[in-house]
Amino acid sequence: MDPEPDGVDDAGSRAPGAGGSRRLIVAGVAGGVVLLLVVAVLATLLASTPGTPKAAATAGPTPTPTSTATLTVPDIYQRVAPSVVTIRDGDDLGTGVIVADNGTILTADHVVASGGSITVTFADGTVANATVTSADKQMDIAVLSPAKLPQVVVPATLGGGADVGASVVAIGNPLGLTDSVSSGIVSGLDRSADTDTGKRSGLIQFDAAVNPGSSGGPLLDSRGMVIGIVVALADPDGQDAFAGIGFAVPIGAALGGGAGGGPGKGPQI
Repeated sequence: MDPEPDGVDDAGSRAPGAGGSRRLIVAGVAGGVVLLLVVAVLATLLASTPGTPKAAATAGPTPTPTSTATLTVPDIYQRVAPSVVTIRDGDDLGTGVIVADNGTILTADHVVASGGSITVTFADGTVANATVTSADKQMDIAVLSPAKLPQVVVPATLGGGADVGASVVAIGNPLGLTDSVSSGIVSGLDRSADTDTGKRSGLIQFDAAVNPGSSGGPLLDSRGMVIGIVVALADPDGQDAFAGIGFAVPIGAALGGGAGGGPGKGPQI
């Protein structure tokens, strides 16, 4: 019989310990490879897992918008439109804004100064008679109490002071175009306006478009808060048409605060 090829394990041709040693060495190498693979996998897992779990870092609800959040013009309109009313005193047309849960309305005094029958149309179409409960002719502000309220009364949120350069929105009924919106910026503070019924002082000057019928409407800041009541416009050509400058009584003064004075003139609207 031919001799066995070299390298073939044959218990009859080699000492028992030789083959056994080779098998133990091979098994030991394989075990070491497995151990190294396990260590590598564990190291990878540990490296990819930060000390603070990622889920915990992002947990918690997203903060809800607050009154300090800046809104778009459409958002401001949607928020305030239910609080804006149309006011008629005979043939005179103006605007007002609900400022309390009981339906109290602020407007410009000259809108309701004729002494005629006053009617108020709310945003939902409800029409009611209204009476003047107080008026400040020097400030050109009147407070109305409607005889009937809509099913849901939505008072506007009243704000604070105005800043030059800040964005503003005006809502009103200019030239009979009800529920109109315009936007601009505050272009001056502490202005005065000479009108047919007296001098208005301490006014906010702004460049959002207003025209006859806008009087009494709210001037709103970028958070949708009422910062003024529109009362006048600058009218250099005497045509009672908007020329780029409107005036509003600051909300603090409209609610009974004081007023200052400064340059500027224009007719009431």
